Amino acid sequence: MELMVLLNALVTRLLFVLHSLIGVWRVTAVKKEPKYWLLALLNLLLCLETGLTLKFKQGRGYKWFSPAIFLYLICIVPSLWLLEIHHGTQYCGNEPGAVQVNVSNQDFNQSRDSSHGSEGTDHHIIQTAKVFVNQLSTICETVWTLALHQTFLLLLVVGRWLLPIGVEITRDQLSQLLLMFVGTAADILEFASETLDIEDVRKNYALINAILAVWTWSMLQFPLDLAVQHIGCKPTASTRRIPSLLLCRYSAELWNIGVSLFIQDGPFFIVRSILMGHFRIFNQMLVFFTAKNILVVTLQLYRLAVITLDFRATILQKSRKGEVSCCPCEPYEASTHATTDQDTDMKEFVAFPPKEESQALSEDQ
Repeated sequence: MELMVLLNALVTRLLFVLHSLIGVWRVTAVKKEPKYWLLALLNLLLCLETGLTLKFKQGRGYKWFSPAIFLYLICIVPSLWLLEIHHGTQYCGNEPGAVQVNVSNQDFNQSRDSSHGSEGTDHHIIQTAKVFVNQLSTICETVWTLALHQTFLLLLVVGRWLLPIGVEITRDQLSQLLLMFVGTAADILEFASETLDIEDVRKNYALINAILAVWTWSMLQFPLDLAVQHIGCKPTASTRRIPSLLLCRYSAELWNIGVSLFIQDGPFFIVRSILMGHFRIFNQMLVFFTAKNILVVTLQLYRLAVITLDFRATILQKSRKGEVSCCPCEPYEASTHATTDQDTDMKEFVAFPPKEESQALSEDQ
């Protein structure tokens, strides 16, 4: 096992655990109940995954799926839910969004005076750290919650970058995936912060739960790497069927379209439409991002139509030559002994070619 692979695997998971513990600490501080420290036990799953990955995969990643990212979501998402639900009782003494971390000279002087003597410099550092932590505790709770959201999404991208990649994914594919994750994280952060900050939304407990459920659903795309990897297929009878051929040749594109329609932009559009249509909540940013979701969904449907028409044209062209294509990386193969099921699927998809062509194909067979 390479030293850098081991180091990256351990450091990344350590960052996940530390961030999750910070979230649990904030929940315990806000709720004023020590029982919420039990949420820290979820990190045992991440520790178990680390041991199994180091033993069976030598620290390398898995194909199509990242268990470390998924378990990190399990560890941190419950804390963010509790902080958002508890948001109604969080108050700021200063202006909204203001961050006050003022460690005065007097505090430092007091800590230095108390440390002067036999304790030495070590005690001085400890006292200074305690003063700084006490000052951090005075930061507005809403600012803490927003900061956890922001660092959570940043850590997802950075962590996916640091995690060792498997043999199935290249560095070029990883760079594409990370660029996608950056844009996705920005959209998700905007959706959560923009909708949950609406005063009328905060008064509706069911609506908060619905928004958080959609937010959680959108996070499930991060553990998956299907956006940049094509599904491998072999030239068998099952993979030569029309749906299998379409999925085989355009698996990454279809996954991106499905994520946009069913995991991200589609659900975001539905939530924002309900806010405006049913609850009569309107503001400039809500209208703008609703229009943006409509545009993205429309473009994704257009992209799906383009892919389908292009695939149909390719199949029609190959059917005239007696060939069936599989993955783009594999050569076309002659299909002079096509089965009855393949002929049926082909005829249904190309909407029955002209009579002369049908007779020519039947004579060849």
